[in-house]
Amino acid sequence: MKSAVHSINPPKQKNVHKALGGGQLADVLLWKNMYLSGGILGGVFFAYILFEWSGYTLLSLIANVLLILVSALFIWSYAASLLNRNPPPLPKLELSEELVDSIAKELRVTLNQGLKLAHDVALGRDYILFFKVILSLYVISTVGSWFNLLTLVFLVVLIGFTVPKFYEQYHGEVDKYIKLAGDEARKYYAIVDEQLLSKIPRAGAKTKKVE
Repeated sequence: MKSAVHSINPPKQKNVHKALGGGQLADVLLWKNMYLSGGILGGVFFAYILFEWSGYTLLSLIANVLLILVSALFIWSYAASLLNRNPPPLPKLELSEELVDSIAKELRVTLNQGLKLAHDVALGRDYILFFKVILSLYVISTVGSWFNLLTLVFLVVLIGFTVPKFYEQYHGEVDKYIKLAGDEARKYYAIVDEQLLSKIPRAGAKTKKVE
């Protein structure tokens, strides 16, 4: 009887794969293909070590790689014309109008969401949102002072390859502790709201008309 009830009402599962977009990127971050995910993470780690030890910057490395590539293709094409051989098989490099329109639409939506968020925070319409933004900016500023940009990018990639997989496996325990932390945060916010925030006049409040 217990198994029948369990099958009728299965426990709610967190669809992390869908939250990450449900595409190939989600498969990589959730290690659906161990060899592919491990290869990408290993490549990122190798690139990080290469940049850190060699002293190259990203711009200088890209410039050197392009220099070697363009020189090799030029020599190949010139030698092929002298020897009456086929030129290097280069594909046509072109951005389709559909791809550009799709990127522009996604960028527009993201920018509008960010501008609306900034507008609401600036006008003081949502104190909880204000404190979230302040806390996020403080954390970013603090973490940014600890690491350089390259190390920070590597840490973001490392987190992307570990946190989603960890949450997918242990989402029950994680959700429990997040709920406890959220309850405590709401208690402290209620105290601050009662003693301080509720006494601050909200921006945009309507003033009485003078007859």
